[in-house]
Amino acid sequence: MSGLKSLAYSVAAGVSKLLPGLRAPINRFAIGRLVKVTRARPHPWSTLSDHVSWRGMTDRSYSARHLPAQDTPDLPEISRVGNLFRVPDLEEQRLCPKSTCLFPAFAQYLTDGFIRTMISNDFATGETIEDRRRNTSNHEIDLCPLYGRTIEQVRALRTLSEHPDERGKLKSEVIEGEEWPLKLFQAGGNAFNPDFTDSEGQPLLDTPLGISHTTSEMRETLFAVGGDRANAAPQVSMLNVLFLREHNRLAGIISASNPGWNDDRVFDAARACTVVMFIKIVVEEYINHINSTPLMLVADPSAAWNAKWNKPNWITAEFSLLYRWHSLIPERMTWAGESLPGGALRLNNTVLTLGGLTQAFVDISGNRATELGLHNTANFLIEVEELAVNQARENRIAPFVEYQSAFGFDRAKSWADINPDPITQAQLADLYGTVDRLEFYTGLFCQPRTKDGPLPPLLQTMVAVDAFSQALTNPLLSESVWGDPKVQRATFTYEGLEAIGNTRTLADILKRNSTPIGDRFVGMTRQGWKRGQE
Repeated sequence: MSGLKSLAYSVAAGVSKLLPGLRAPINRFAIGRLVKVTRARPHPWSTLSDHVSWRGMTDRSYSARHLPAQDTPDLPEISRVGNLFRVPDLEEQRLCPKSTCLFPAFAQYLTDGFIRTMISNDFATGETIEDRRRNTSNHEIDLCPLYGRTIEQVRALRTLSEHPDERGKLKSEVIEGEEWPLKLFQAGGNAFNPDFTDSEGQPLLDTPLGISHTTSEMRETLFAVGGDRANAAPQVSMLNVLFLREHNRLAGIISASNPGWNDDRVFDAARACTVVMFIKIVVEEYINHINSTPLMLVADPSAAWNAKWNKPNWITAEFSLLYRWHSLIPERMTWAGESLPGGALRLNNTVLTLGGLTQAFVDISGNRATELGLHNTANFLIEVEELAVNQARENRIAPFVEYQSAFGFDRAKSWADINPDPITQAQLADLYGTVDRLEFYTGLFCQPRTKDGPLPPLLQTMVAVDAFSQALTNPLLSESVWGDPKVQRATFTYEGLEAIGNTRTLADILKRNSTPIGDRFVGMTRQGWKRGQE
């Protein structure tokens, strides 16, 4: 961010503190400025074809594009690009000054709900490049990792009971005083839980990605939830557990206060409240953690009501790539005092269920994230970096400098404009020759991290654009629902609105749904971190 822009945000932050009555218009102005740095939806192009077409602008099973497809000939071998992400021999991963590992965990959980490029568990079944240019996304922030993407999945996960104590709830079980989702597999881990199969024994829920790499013991730990990525690691699963508990807590309160409501009405109200809480956390904890300015933004839906950028959501191919923040994940993580290799945590919820939900949040908040950037990715994730490079090439994503221009930055003219380190400049020159050939995915992580933030500048800007333009446009936050007091009360209930009002962070929800936190820390921003000390 330029010095002038940074000064402007500092002044805005000071004014909003001195004059509280100006906070709302300053917030709307700041959000508008962030979103309007680039063209608003609808995007002319998609991964369907290279030209603009009716199907390309309406078939959302393909990803949209910020920029048209572009070929860059003679790109380096993917393994050579992958080496840019490796930690050099005899060195350790750099630590991020600002972030705990709750930050990348939440980022993964958030994006697993709508960045759903088409990936199967059996890559050898004939997938084509065209298949991999498609997606299975609903294109909304709708908590589908919890609720499911389809009507059939949602119904399979619900109790569907008219009993006053069960109305509107999701299926769960209580083990040693804590509420958990039901298990996806039966004891032994070799057969699906019949609660989640059809009359022919076929699963109604998405099979977890990577299931072929699990043991029967690992499968026994997996939860029956809405997403095929929601069991990816315990730090992701714990977020699903948290929101399941909050949904069921709200359903119980709403059912008791509205005895005439049936199961569907209670479920819909609890779901609406939980989704809005989630969006509020996206803005007020997650985006404010990413934010490198002193101006703290709030989730004010009115910022979108009359905005020109308030258009139907459609996830882009670029957005599905820019969220691959693998270098934030340390090679080893500490759970309950034990140092464990990160690769061993995949598709295994054992540390979560043994320690309990509160301890999981405390543990993940006690692990420092590593720094986003080149030469800092854990060994077990290098292959995933290479797959991302390949995905960008299959989608013919334009070079990095084209996106600098599209998002309001000066176009780099030399390697020094990308990164000040001479060694990094030499490595990039050796791979790509000239700066205008630098690949989008690689370039995102070549830039140094923004001061007081966890992300490099172009990446930070692109995240802000898509986050606000796709979160605040949620139908539940529309002027005709959230902005109409009568409709708002009927949709969310008094009790639900009170809970939403009392929610700004994940810790707020955790305190309502788990064992006491006490003075233990839970948060995305490291305890004791202060702006300007880097």
